[in-house]
Amino acid sequence: MGGVPYSPHSLWFVSRGLARGISSPRDYMSMKDMADMPSQGDLDGKGNLSLKALNSFIVWFLDICIDQITFMLQLFYLDCLSARLSKYCDKQGWKPEAFTVLEMVLIKGEISRGDASRINGLKERTAKTLLSSLLENGILGSDSPKGLVSLRFPAESLDRLFPDLFPAHSL
Repeated sequence: MGGVPYSPHSLWFVSRGLARGISSPRDYMSMKDMADMPSQGDLDGKGNLSLKALNSFIVWFLDICIDQITFMLQLFYLDCLSARLSKYCDKQGWKPEAFTVLEMVLIKGEISRGDASRINGLKERTAKTLLSSLLENGILGSDSPKGLVSLRFPAESLDRLFPDLFPAHSL
């Protein structure tokens, strides 16, 4: 069971902003068409295409980039992501200790398997069972059977943990 490894850098794509546009999903096509319009007189660039229209497209594209960077920053703001992670744990019916482990992994990036019992004060066997269930669910993952664990995001968790990241019909 894979899942998306936690990394805000791997989730931001300009294509999301281009598909959504600023005011409508049709923005990209109209701005692209406008950027290809012929020059509007002697004061509109030196070539056969409009420099003014190209500049408008560039400003619009940079606005898209700023909008998407702002969106991703809000999505990965630790307090907000932590709160969504807590709600996800509640919805899964997990003990509060599960959230404690996940929150520590969120903050640190990865933890050793032995840290799970130290983090939440559970007995070693109970902590191993809890860790196993988190790994089985796919919310945690590891590159090896005894290696460090890190957050993973199973497909079924994405709409709750990252609302509005993907259009509803794509999941």
